[in-house]
Amino acid sequence: MTKKSHNLARLKRHRRIRNKVQGTAERPRLCVFRSLKHIYAQVIDDTQGRTLVTASTLDPALRGDLAALPKTQEAERVGALVAERARQAGVTKVVFDRGGYLYHGRVQRLADAARQAGLVF
Repeated sequence: MTKKSHNLARLKRHRRIRNKVQGTAERPRLCVFRSLKHIYAQVIDDTQGRTLVTASTLDPALRGDLAALPKTQEAERVGALVAERARQAGVTKVVFDRGGYLYHGRVQRLADAARQAGLVF
């Protein structure tokens, strides 16, 4: 499978997931995007169209700590940071949007770290 067709398949899965997963004010959506080098997480209220909280491996709070870590551990740190910021914003429950990626590896580690840091989903 070529890179282009692989990404198109992911986008089709993401569209299919997004038909079922909606973020509300009570339970915003924890959305994950993964690139080859970085991982990004956002907590989004879809009813207002607002991003409440973000975290990524490019975040200044994490940037220096991630230099020598494997990508899965980077994802854990991002998951813990997004959960901490969400709790500070008053969000305790979210719905998880894996972005069309398999629930495996970095995506799973991010989700598990967010759960351990106090988010419920």
